[in-house]
Amino acid sequence: MKPQLTIIKVGGKIVEEEISLNELLDKFASIKGNKILVHGGGRSATKIASQLGIESKMIDGRRVTDKETLKVVTMVYGGLVNKNIVAGLQQRNVNALGLTGADMNIIRSVKRPVKEVNYGYVGDVKSVNAHMIIELLNKSIVPVLAPLTHDGEGNMLNTNADTIAGEVAKALAINFDITLIYCFEKKGVLQNENDDDSVIPFINYDDFKKFVANGVIQGGMIPKLENAFNAIQEGVSEVIITMASNIDSNEGTRIKDKIRKK
Repeated sequence: MKPQLTIIKVGGKIVEEEISLNELLDKFASIKGNKILVHGGGRSATKIASQLGIESKMIDGRRVTDKETLKVVTMVYGGLVNKNIVAGLQQRNVNALGLTGADMNIIRSVKRPVKEVNYGYVGDVKSVNAHMIIELLNKSIVPVLAPLTHDGEGNMLNTNADTIAGEVAKALAINFDITLIYCFEKKGVLQNENDDDSVIPFINYDDFKKFVANGVIQGGMIPKLENAFNAIQEGVSEVIITMASNIDSNEGTRIKDKIRKK
C-alpha cells in the first residue's frame, strides 16, 4: 500500500493577503502525513513591477514575461512570497523548504515556442526530479514550490503553478497515493455561476464534456479540469477543486474517473 501524499495548489490572492494566508497556513499545517504546497503570486509581481516602472502584459490571463519581468517574478515568487509562506509554516512547526524548479534541479522546462503569441521567458515543464522530492519527503521536509522552473542552461522560466502542481503529482504517483487539491475563490465547480452553493460534487469525463458543451463550465475552469483529468489518467488518485478554507474538509468538486477510451 502506497503512502499518502497531499499536494495543494493555491493562487496568489490567497497567499498575498495576511488574513487568508494565515487561515491557509493553519489548515495546511493540520494536514497529516506527506504534503507539498505549490503557490502563485501574480498580484504581488504586478504591483512590484509597477513600482519599478515595468509594465505587466497579460494575454488570456497569462503573463507575458520579458527579461525585466522575469527578474521581477523571480524575486517575488522565489523570494518574497515563497519565504513568507515558509516562515509562516516554520512558525506552525512545519519543517518547510522553499524551492524553485532550479533548486536541486527538481523541475526542468523548455521555453515555450512562439506561435500566435510570444510569451517570452515562460516554461513548459519537461521533467520532474521525483527522486529528489521523495528524498525531502522521507526526511519529513515539506516542499513549498514557487511557480518558477529552469531550462538547464542557466535560465529561469516563469511557469504556471497549476501545471507545476499537476506535473509534480503525476511524477510522484508511482510512489504515493496522491490527492491533488486546486484552490480558488469558489467552493468548487458550480452548476450556476451566480449561486455559490450550486457545487457539482463529482464530475466524470463525460459530464465534463457535456458541461463545456452547454456552457456550464467555461473560461479558465476548462484547462483546470483538463489538467485534473490528465493527472488522474497518469495515476493520481483524486483531484479536488475547492476553496482554500475547505482544504481540511470534504467539500468541493471531486474528480476520480479516468478518461474512458472509446
